[in-house]
Amino acid sequence: MSQGAQSWHFPRLFWTGNAAELFERAAYYGTFIALRTYLIRVVGLDDVQAGWVAGLFGGWIYLVPFFTGALADRIGFRPSLMVAFALLTLGYGTLGVFHTMAPVGVGLALIVLGGAIVKPVITGTVSKSSNEANRARAFSIFYMVVNIGSFTGKTIVAPLRIQMGVEMVPYFSAGASFLALILVAMIFFPERDTSRRGSKSIRETLDGMWMAMSNMRFLMLILITAGFWAIQGQLYASMPDYVLRMAGETYKPEWYANINPLVVVLFVVLITQLVRKWKPQNSILVAMILIPFSAISMAASAWFHGNVHIFGMELHPITLMMIIGIAIQGIAECFLSPKWLEFASLQAPKGKEGTYLGFAHMNTFFAWIFGFAFSGYLLSKYCPEPSTLDPAIQAAHQAALVGQGPMPEAYVHAHYLWYAYVGVGFISLAALLVFIAVTKRLDEKKAAIG
Repeated sequence: MSQGAQSWHFPRLFWTGNAAELFERAAYYGTFIALRTYLIRVVGLDDVQAGWVAGLFGGWIYLVPFFTGALADRIGFRPSLMVAFALLTLGYGTLGVFHTMAPVGVGLALIVLGGAIVKPVITGTVSKSSNEANRARAFSIFYMVVNIGSFTGKTIVAPLRIQMGVEMVPYFSAGASFLALILVAMIFFPERDTSRRGSKSIRETLDGMWMAMSNMRFLMLILITAGFWAIQGQLYASMPDYVLRMAGETYKPEWYANINPLVVVLFVVLITQLVRKWKPQNSILVAMILIPFSAISMAASAWFHGNVHIFGMELHPITLMMIIGIAIQGIAECFLSPKWLEFASLQAPKGKEGTYLGFAHMNTFFAWIFGFAFSGYLLSKYCPEPSTLDPAIQAAHQAALVGQGPMPEAYVHAHYLWYAYVGVGFISLAALLVFIAVTKRLDEKKAAIG
């Protein structure tokens, strides 16, 4: 059957590349969901320091791939992935073996570099292994694999963390990366090298980034939507430590985070169909309206007294409200994602749309750094790491977790951190409304003059 036919037939390289992507995503999200907790409990950082380190790590994961495509082109597809998964195995392994900041910093840098090589190579493979007839199907498979990897990694590390400690989580990620390395080494065949060709040099990438980021309209739109992703990013920043500190060690924030990809998979096609004829700004406005209510839902667990009985189940209020809040995030993401690139492209000068779209996801770079750093300060103030407190307060905190007394004063206002992100959401929404109004007026003036 020809590759151009509407079928599920793709070359071996496509399927192997997707399998490698599944391992890479499982490794990444398995460690990322536990990274702040690891940095605090194992490496010995405080909340603020862990927020900055995790934020810079998450941000650079989104920035460095712009510069690694050219490297992958020069050394070829298979060697690129072998280097990438070797770096990932070494990076995660370093986090498992060494527990001081200097080697851990090196390990995180290796993970950033390895992940930055994987990202453009695998997406390039999906593109090169398909054509106009089946490209949409190829990318739908790829995005499904990404979500399966994310879901699997977070699902596995929850019992691993509970039974063996958070320090064991990086070993899972190292093992997953090593399996991907073996897969690439043994199954990929060099005669079908479909690596990306013609990608930009580092100089061209820097020139394109400067052109895009120096456009104030485009930069403002990126910073405004970064507010959305800063709230969504709390799945990995505030939420895990908040749940462990306010509900207890046996609860599974890793599983709560899986609500997001589950909702996206269930509803993205339906919502995409719903908004297909909408103006991009209208769909994005819906997302920006919804996202503060996810943070309100997470804060609302403090409004309950005792467990909640629903559908015959008894749930901790934090469990119930995290599920609701994270589901709202997933719905909001379904409204934003289908229209974001279209909206971003409209800000570009004619003929420069491709360059601008290449940097449209810089909002996530800014969001991760801000969101994790802000989270560190908020957790330190309203929901501190118990081990940093007086022994008497620690004892009262442990008693409260098992229902033998109230939470000590240090945790009475823990939910305030979610109100801070409600503020971020409404500020971003107001900024977007101003952006739309101002740019509309400027475009009308320009059209009148022209």
